[in-house]
Amino acid sequence: MTHVPSPVRLLLVEDDPHTAAYVRDGLARDGIGVTWVANGTDGLSAALGRHWDVIVLDRMLPGLDGMAILKRVREVGIRIPVLFLTTMDGVNSRVGGLRGGADDYLVKPFAVRELAARVAVLLRRMGLARDATVLRAAGITLDLLTREVTRHGEKLFLQPQEVRILEYFMRNPGTILSRRMLLHAWNVDFPVHTNLVETHLSRLRDKLGPDGRQVIQTIRGAGYVMGGVAGAES
Repeated sequence: MTHVPSPVRLLLVEDDPHTAAYVRDGLARDGIGVTWVANGTDGLSAALGRHWDVIVLDRMLPGLDGMAILKRVREVGIRIPVLFLTTMDGVNSRVGGLRGGADDYLVKPFAVRELAARVAVLLRRMGLARDATVLRAAGITLDLLTREVTRHGEKLFLQPQEVRILEYFMRNPGTILSRRMLLHAWNVDFPVHTNLVETHLSRLRDKLGPDGRQVIQTIRGAGYVMGGVAGAES
């Protein structure tokens, strides 16, 4: 059995149900939970709407193709590993995918054991440990399984959307996150004038404590960041 961290959440975007069943059944033996989406449009929504440990993405898909999904995922700052599945075995195709932000490439037909091994390598590169189900930063602890949040040992009572925005910040410390990126973290795309981000962020900062605006800082004209960077303001 290939050793991989657990629990592992893998998003499979693949339009062929036989290939999807082959991957899902094969990876289940390694304790990898596979969520299958059958078209590019739903695949993009799933990729932006939840946290995944790795995405396995078919290159040719109905709706949006794999390259379009990959481009959007990288544009919003998601850096998790992406592996392409494809029937396109040319050098230019492989190079194009890797330059577009993919981390690995596997040509169809393939053995599911090789896919499992490649997934394990990608996870090791990301430094995921078997017990990596807790995020910690600025005295905050977020349990990814129970969704419980504490700060300095005291439980915080956050709404689901507040937990999601906090998780996004904790997964991207020191990275400036725009309002649109934070909206995509919730899988919504409201008009740019919406104050949804500001409303939830203000409540989250208040619940973090008196220094909440120092924990999540404003970068004028750019967005927000967890952790101090040049140009940040409370």
